Amino acid sequence: MPKDHGIGASPKRREDVRFLTGAGNYTDDINVHGQAYVHFLRSDVAHGTIKAIDTSAAESMPGVVKIFTGADFEGVGGLPCGWQVTDKHGEPMKEPAHPVLCQGKVRHVGDPIAAVVADSLEEARTAAEAIDVDIEELPAVVDMGAALESGATKVHDDLDDNLCYDWQFGTDTETTDAAFAKAAHVTTLELVNNRLVANPMEPRVAVGDYSRANDEHTLYTTSQNPHVIRLLMGAFVLGIPEHKLRVVAPDVGGGFGTKIFHYAEEAFCTFAAKACNRPVKWTSTRSEAFMSDAHGRDHVTKIELALDADNNFIGVRTDTKANMGAYLSTFSSSVPTWLHGTLMAGNYKTPAVQVNVKAVFTNTVPVDAYRGAGRPEATFQLERVIDKAARELGVDPIALRRQNFITQFPYATPVAVEYDTGDYEATMAKMEELMDIPGFAARRAESEKNGMLRGLGVNCFIEACGIAPSNLVGQLGARAGLYDAATVRVNATGSISVMVGAHSHGQGHETVFPQVVAEMLGIDESMIDIVHGDTSKIPFGMGTYGSRSLAVCGSAMVRATEKIINKAKKIAGHLLEASDSDIELKDGQFTVAGTDKSVAWGDVTLAAYVPHNYPLEDIEPGLEETAFYDPANFTYPAGAYACEVEVDPDTGKVTIEKFVSADDFGNVVNPMIVEGQVHGGIAQGIGQALLENCAYDENGQLLSASYMDYAMPRADDLPHMADYVVDHSCQTPCTHNPLGVKGCGEAGAIGSPPTVVNAVIDALHSGGHTHVSHIDMPVTPSRVWAAINGQ
Repeated sequence: MPKDHGIGASPKRREDVRFLTGAGNYTDDINVHGQAYVHFLRSDVAHGTIKAIDTSAAESMPGVVKIFTGADFEGVGGLPCGWQVTDKHGEPMKEPAHPVLCQGKVRHVGDPIAAVVADSLEEARTAAEAIDVDIEELPAVVDMGAALESGATKVHDDLDDNLCYDWQFGTDTETTDAAFAKAAHVTTLELVNNRLVANPMEPRVAVGDYSRANDEHTLYTTSQNPHVIRLLMGAFVLGIPEHKLRVVAPDVGGGFGTKIFHYAEEAFCTFAAKACNRPVKWTSTRSEAFMSDAHGRDHVTKIELALDADNNFIGVRTDTKANMGAYLSTFSSSVPTWLHGTLMAGNYKTPAVQVNVKAVFTNTVPVDAYRGAGRPEATFQLERVIDKAARELGVDPIALRRQNFITQFPYATPVAVEYDTGDYEATMAKMEELMDIPGFAARRAESEKNGMLRGLGVNCFIEACGIAPSNLVGQLGARAGLYDAATVRVNATGSISVMVGAHSHGQGHETVFPQVVAEMLGIDESMIDIVHGDTSKIPFGMGTYGSRSLAVCGSAMVRATEKIINKAKKIAGHLLEASDSDIELKDGQFTVAGTDKSVAWGDVTLAAYVPHNYPLEDIEPGLEETAFYDPANFTYPAGAYACEVEVDPDTGKVTIEKFVSADDFGNVVNPMIVEGQVHGGIAQGIGQALLENCAYDENGQLLSASYMDYAMPRADDLPHMADYVVDHSCQTPCTHNPLGVKGCGEAGAIGSPPTVVNAVIDALHSGGHTHVSHIDMPVTPSRVWAAINGQ
């Protein structure tokens, strides 16, 4: 019988009641009395020198409160990058200034030049149109290869060139070259990991408020990590003491990474609220989001795989150009390096792995973490080159992977991470079972009867998530800790408020976190409330990203609850006239071991606040505990995915007929929520594989700046639910966190793109188009048709 409560149960998400009934409280729902509105005048050219800005006509227009330009932010700090990368020569990365409003130059379409604050949004927009900006347009550099050429136009005049860093990691060059020199076979593949726009349902919003009475600032914002925003904006940009700055992230309608970062609009609204002496609100339009939200991916890679005569992997070597865009976003520098290079071993016992990454500045929107952040890029390279190698060698792609699996744990890879546990054979076997691999030949034959090509693609992946520990990542350049925190406050009548550093923007924390605490205490989950998103209420935590919520913040919550239990046992011991070492807690009852003497949870919690029955010198009143948890290692979820597609050879259209995922997430707290997370991740990965592409022309103009031009996946782009199979029954618990959990939020987006592309290539080969070894994402009908026809 499935559990109906506690760890392992699937209660419905409690937060969905307010979301589905329109009672959610999003940032745009917040309106502060007397607020003004801001509209940003953004650059319509990708690169240029600002010769003059004339705001005189706009300043006299109706409703205008104040107009700001870059000159108003002289002496104000720029937006900081949170991770310093050191290049292969031991030199720090180049870190150009990123002003709140442009100063001297514009560097991408959408760069904010001026901001109009007015009584209404319409008045702000109208006044912005009256601002006269004289920009001397300069050549734009968009292509990364061209950006690195000698004499290329520089995005930042104060830098020598457009190279941010040249990073190399893993096995030394001599050993790697030797592995390739002795290889019986080397497979080489050049590929693109296409640029994406995250497109969460809710666009970004910022509301700045300032109180002259106590010199305090409040920022309401769509953020995945309010404490990080408070630290970055307060300390490094605006110079506001943390105790004078409150950051609130209420309900947030999706993030996918794009709401991790500190953005100029947040700093502007906070700054302008004080300068104007009234609240200031900004709500992004969807078109603004396309040219101001950080983009994702955008790598160009050459990968080589060396195999010996027995088809054992003996070396992997990659050379990647990673687009940074015009500025360094908050965690952009870490994505192509420590979040990407460290995963290039994959699930395989390859003895030599070397990764080279050149990070490049271009006249495009900054690029940063997007669901998976580096791990999808690594998995795509590795799993595509393995599939190509299998075809070149004439061997089964599943058998080739199996032969090279890591089977002994813990396993230290050549790229500096240690997998603590896993069972890749188990997930592969489960995937084969669910996909019915033996029946594929019959399904292919049926498709061929109908004039269609059917292909089967497989993929194995591993990811590192719950990034940690702080002392290690600090040595690698992180400028922040990566712990998290929880405070468990037990009220006198036994109900509980749990204040957490993690932020929920779709993950279901308000449902899952109570399941953990309720299981530990033996009480009903309805007695537990989760508080998050307000820096004035919660302990300092690092927020939600990188599939870290349960593994890191959940572990802090467990530690705090353990402290609660220990103190409650002491109180129960006094009430029961027994030693606290003899007290047991089960099903909400404290019992003296071996007796029928007991006292209920609510009686103990009341005694904590009405301490008439125990001496204060032994136990202080109250029942509230805080714990910080800094993980000892990443968690390493892994999986095996399979996809069946049909390809219409006349049009190139790809239809996904079935998709199967078999994941190992360690212990699972809420299976229903895990299934939903994986479903969503796979949908995003399918979007990248088949549809989505953020494109610029040679002048730096964004060609895909709306849903008219950027193809988001729709329901009919995905398989029917019966053919969309998600499994997480293969569980090897994490060995170093108290819950034994691994992250699940990004797995689907990591594992699905290569699975889909592998399936398309397989379909084309089945139709005799063996000249097609690769098609870059998105694998659109036009690209497939061109590949079939040798174009």
